[in-house]
Amino acid sequence: MALWGLVIFPLLLFAQPVSIYNDDPEQRLPVGMEKPAHRFISAAGGKVAQARVEPPFWWIGMHSPMLEVMIYDQGVRDFEAAIQYPGVSIRKTTRLQNPNYLFLELEIGPGAKPGKFDINLKKGTLSKKYTYEIRHQGLSPADFIYLLMPDRFANGDPTNDSVKGMSIEGVNREKMYFRHGGDLQGVIDNLDYLKSLGITAIWLNPVVECDQPYESYHGYAITNHYLIDRRFGSNEKYLELVQKAHEKGIKIIMDIVPNHVGDQHWMIGDLPDETWIHQFPEFTRTTYRDPTLMDPYASEKDRSMMSDAWFDHHMPDLNQKHPQVANYLTQSYLWWVEYSGHDAYRIDTYAYPDQSYMAALGKRLQEEYPRLSFFAETWVHGVANQAQYTQNNNLREGYNSYCPGVTDFQLHYALNEALTRTQGWSEGAARIYYTLMQDFLYEDPYRNVTFLDNHDLNRFYSVIGENLAKFKSGLAFLMTTRGIPMIYYGTEIGMKNFTDPDGKVREDFPGGWQGDAQNKFLPSGRSPQEQEIFEYVQKLALYRQKTPALQGGRLTQFVPENGVYVYFRFDSQKTVMVVMNTHETEALVDTARFRERMDGFTKGREIVTGGVIENLSSIRVPGFTTWVLELN
Repeated sequence: MALWGLVIFPLLLFAQPVSIYNDDPEQRLPVGMEKPAHRFISAAGGKVAQARVEPPFWWIGMHSPMLEVMIYDQGVRDFEAAIQYPGVSIRKTTRLQNPNYLFLELEIGPGAKPGKFDINLKKGTLSKKYTYEIRHQGLSPADFIYLLMPDRFANGDPTNDSVKGMSIEGVNREKMYFRHGGDLQGVIDNLDYLKSLGITAIWLNPVVECDQPYESYHGYAITNHYLIDRRFGSNEKYLELVQKAHEKGIKIIMDIVPNHVGDQHWMIGDLPDETWIHQFPEFTRTTYRDPTLMDPYASEKDRSMMSDAWFDHHMPDLNQKHPQVANYLTQSYLWWVEYSGHDAYRIDTYAYPDQSYMAALGKRLQEEYPRLSFFAETWVHGVANQAQYTQNNNLREGYNSYCPGVTDFQLHYALNEALTRTQGWSEGAARIYYTLMQDFLYEDPYRNVTFLDNHDLNRFYSVIGENLAKFKSGLAFLMTTRGIPMIYYGTEIGMKNFTDPDGKVREDFPGGWQGDAQNKFLPSGRSPQEQEIFEYVQKLALYRQKTPALQGGRLTQFVPENGVYVYFRFDSQKTVMVVMNTHETEALVDTARFRERMDGFTKGREIVTGGVIENLSSIRVPGFTTWVLELN
């Protein structure tokens, strides 16, 4: 018996299952299975094995506010439904033949915020409850973006500071052009900080591999399109960041670079084709002359020197006219959306790649992911040649970029001038007016991303001479004008410096590293002025979050007079009046000429200070001050 058991047990253990395959190469059905016979399918209602709610979640900001939710559960048809969530209401209930289905038509109003809520059902003494969620729909004017440089924001995982085999190992925080050790874990660790500030979206400078022997910290010389730089973490860590940010209602924007790669990219060492990149007998730098792309009189040579020459010595210029280059780039961007589910792309150096390719990329992204947002970096001069990069504007005959919005450098220039120059006919505060009046050049200027500064520009606090009143004015304008506002990391505590060189505006955020002398992620680590700036940004951001008039509401502006610029943001529910005094002395503003927007209002509350103006016939505004007034 013992021997029999020893012999037969292994035979049973390794017995092969009966194959479901036969020898027919065109086999359609598993062996032993027949096609089902036709039958009448009843809707009488059977036993429910798994309750379902579909769609499983939805988005705010859709073109149509209506959504029909299907609930499938045992005997659910005859229950009455109720929802208590601001901005969401039940408009219609539909009951069909099967008792296991209930259909609810919901209206998701413009005031609805992303979040979870309960759908409560009741029938006599019986009750059921289902949790439902509405999410952000890509980027929208309701968002507030925080741009951060991962290497300089926070070091959450010191174990990845040095990765053996990479071109630069270790960190040196004393060297502005070497790596400092910030990473994705550092961003994850500070999501609550960002949420408390009122941030709804994070734009990270490129996080895919940049294994260059120098200046690799900024990420714009990519060496692997499908791998997160190991000094930032891993592909899985990026996925974790997206997921944890979404849990807190924060979107993630990935920065992509179609124009060029790093010269240490694996394929540059063994080119697929000599025309994969643009090549010249000697190094040839782009002219940066983007007007040549729309100039009807431009020479082909000038256009070529703009688009085909290299951005820098270590950044080979990709030839997007090469079909395999185009496919390679586009598929990498589609892949990351599918892999991580991030919410938007910021497209670097948008004006420099082949524009027919950029249009094809934009069209493909919109076709594949209608809810994915993307915007283009257009560091150019002039409203028309900025607007030419946005979709459906007819500024270039026969050309459509399929790009929804751009980084609004023209409004950035205008604000800087308004706060640093005395108003003239078209200078100073008037430049804001003349810039915005050209918004007719865009299909939708509300998709443009507005900003005070970024990783390539002088920090705004330094530009306006570290004048706190001017600084607040700039912030108030940013948070109340049209578009999607963005601030650069450290702006919320008044970080300063000029790009002489640019490493000075890319300093570490204090407190992001163990052992930092000060931790400015915490109120206790900030000076009184830093805390004042933080709270100012926070109040503006949180007010904007709950005020649709400052998101998608209409804008009416009045021609500036004597350095005072007045505009209104409004919808059917609320009117916000913004008064910007760009002079150093107090201004007494007679409001009679604003009557078309002020009729019916008797009081105004300044949303940051809480102060109330009891009589709106005239308003006294201190020098270099902007007031944001909710009218009542």
